Amino acid sequence: MTQVNSSLLPNGLKDLLPPEAEKEAHIIHLLMQEFSKFGYARVKPPLVEFEESLLSEGPGKALARNTFRLMDPVSQRMMGVRADTTAQIARISQSRLGDDPRPLRLSYAADVLKINGSQLRPERQFCQVGCEMIGVGDYQDDVEICLVALSSISKTDIENLSIDLSIPVLVEEMFAAFDVNEDEKDILNKLLQKRDRDGLASIGSDIAKIFISLLDTSGVAVEAIDKLQKISIPNKEQSSIGKLEEVYKGLSEALEIYGLNHINITIDLIERRGFDYKSGISFTLFSADARGELGRGGRYYVCDKEEAVGFTLYMDSIVRASAMTFDENKKSVTQESDWVEIKKLQDSGYQVSRTK
Repeated sequence: MTQVNSSLLPNGLKDLLPPEAEKEAHIIHLLMQEFSKFGYARVKPPLVEFEESLLSEGPGKALARNTFRLMDPVSQRMMGVRADTTAQIARISQSRLGDDPRPLRLSYAADVLKINGSQLRPERQFCQVGCEMIGVGDYQDDVEICLVALSSISKTDIENLSIDLSIPVLVEEMFAAFDVNEDEKDILNKLLQKRDRDGLASIGSDIAKIFISLLDTSGVAVEAIDKLQKISIPNKEQSSIGKLEEVYKGLSEALEIYGLNHINITIDLIERRGFDYKSGISFTLFSADARGELGRGGRYYVCDKEEAVGFTLYMDSIVRASAMTFDENKKSVTQESDWVEIKKLQDSGYQVSRTK
């Protein structure tokens, strides 16, 4: 009979042990407190839902390939295990809270399970913490959601923070504006993915030249904005870039007021990975001290008629990057110690355990 290794877990899953489990719980509490300061009310969606609602139009549809399915033995209907909490917030906003005044500000902290991890993020189960603002207006809402994300992360003792602003739909909009056929689109997409400037230059078309210019703007926001103003781009796409400039200026002013002006703002208009359902200005959160991204966010449609902005923070990455430590005032007492003595020590701030 084969001996089973009871400590072996599936790829991408792990036990969270002391002190990491306590550290994660403490950081989540800090983040939720910060969200509350900006008026975001906490919700708690279920772990599984019927797949037709979980994977419906909007954020859910983009998650279908990475969602575990199982059959509900009661209803005999297929269900999905959430791979991202945003889809559930979108459902709640359109159903249970459909008649609530807009904008609707909601926050959450929930574990997710994915079929596949990525090279940079091999974890398949981790906790997502985030905010969504449903029913948004102008660029000020984009500024708010960026500020909330950065203000919250700054409470977790993570240094060298940066936010990378992007417009994930810009490349596809450019393809449409220049009436690019499918074959040329495939070629350009591959070159853009590799950021192959020489390959783009060899094509020589007008759109390829613009993509080269956009590649050259990637970097520190204040320098990128100056370069963008010198690029000849179709009017519709120029309008999107104008909104990005407004978000950058508004965010810079807000960070100054909140004492967070040390946070770097960068711009990358070619970046599209991980923004499957985003419809407007988006962003990625980084720290020079962390592997991969700390979180992502941006503007998206929860349905045909209503737009939202939001962000998701990845707690596994944040816990690893945080320099936060806990001063554990532990004290051991003997088995003969009475509860009066133990309570006095506990009231003095000690963690008390009885030993043999």
